[in-house]
Amino acid sequence: MMQKISAGLERSFAARGFAEPSVVTLRDAAGVSLRTLYKYTPSRRDMVLAALEYRHQRYLTRVFDDLPTPPDHALDAILSRLEDWMNTEATHGCLFHAAVAADPGNSELRALLTRHKTEVAQRASAACQLPEPVLFVLIEGLIQAWPLQKDLAVDAARRLAKGLRSSQA
Repeated sequence: MMQKISAGLERSFAARGFAEPSVVTLRDAAGVSLRTLYKYTPSRRDMVLAALEYRHQRYLTRVFDDLPTPPDHALDAILSRLEDWMNTEATHGCLFHAAVAADPGNSELRALLTRHKTEVAQRASAACQLPEPVLFVLIEGLIQAWPLQKDLAVDAARRLAKGLRSSQA
């Protein structure tokens, strides 16, 4: 039940942002009664956290599961998967950053953002055998540039990745 609710909340927040959706809209998106919604997520803050935790797991699975083993192939695959994610799931940019921007004093949101970004960098580093900070900047740069640059951002990330690989050789 929690997964169903979280999936619906994620879809609603991704489509409408964090300020606009009413509780009725969120209830409808989750496909449950108001009582059930509040049983599993007793506050709007809990709804946002549940949606983002669900998104975190989906993102990690989609970007990092079953990567090719050669590090250069893994980096190419990660960039392709990020391009696909941005095209289909995050056309307006990072939902985690948007959540923190909507509620900047929320320490739980900030901790979730930090955990998400750290885990992404760690997984990318392990798969690509490149330093975490380098991959963090590459991936975050792509994600932040995406809403304005789209394919140009992906092309730039691929060129930077090629330069990274050749400097490691």
